Amino acid sequence: MENLLNIFVRSIFIDNMIFAYFLGMCSYLAVSKTVKTSFGLGIAVIFVLFITVPVNYLLDNYVLKPGALQWLLGEEAATIDLSFLSFILFIAIIAAMVQLVEMIVEKFAPALYNQLGIFLPLIAVNCAIMGASLFMQQRNYANVAEATTFGLGSGIGWLLAIVCIAAIREKLKYSNIPAPLRGIGITFIVTGLMAISFMSFLGIDLNKLKAQPVSTETVQASPAMQTHTATDDATTEEGIQQAPGQTGQAENKTNADAE
Repeated sequence: MENLLNIFVRSIFIDNMIFAYFLGMCSYLAVSKTVKTSFGLGIAVIFVLFITVPVNYLLDNYVLKPGALQWLLGEEAATIDLSFLSFILFIAIIAAMVQLVEMIVEKFAPALYNQLGIFLPLIAVNCAIMGASLFMQQRNYANVAEATTFGLGSGIGWLLAIVCIAAIREKLKYSNIPAPLRGIGITFIVTGLMAISFMSFLGIDLNKLKAQPVSTETVQASPAMQTHTATDDATTEEGIQQAPGQTGQAENKTNADAE
């Protein structure tokens, strides 16, 4: 569970597709004029990544990798290597999912479908979508749960990036920006500054953020300390024993002076 949380947080903030790898910049720059449109496209990207990354993980581990077909063909498949088909099959699965998303958006949100225009079907060739599957393949996740978590986190990270820049661009309309920097120019500058700010998350590893057990060991006194303590105790006892005798001598001396 902690590893899944680590993958999820890293894919959103540290390995952000936009701010860390600058993948999917064409849609990021073209559609991020309003928050509403950006949010709609971000939800579509999340759905596509949430489906395609685990599907491509299963395809890669049970069909494409060397010897992956042993579960189907037995020992005869130990030498079969279909990894050269990765790009083609990954793109085919991504295109199928994008087509499904396009039909759903057109059916239930025609206004958003018209606003997104050509950029909705272009998700199929969005390098952020393909990059997530290739990162999944490169990092060799242990199971489909980790791959799914990575896909979901990558989609949320992309949504976060495009919504943030859209909100800023809406405010920039009312700012006094120098003419040469208006439009794409200031957008690139703001994106770079946001990427620098996201670099503050580098080094986060939730696997190391475990509560350290409190030590219950007591400090053992050294022999020298024990000897010193015993000497002090003996001196104190002698002082107490001598105190009555000294008091008696003082009283006798006082009586003699009085006589």
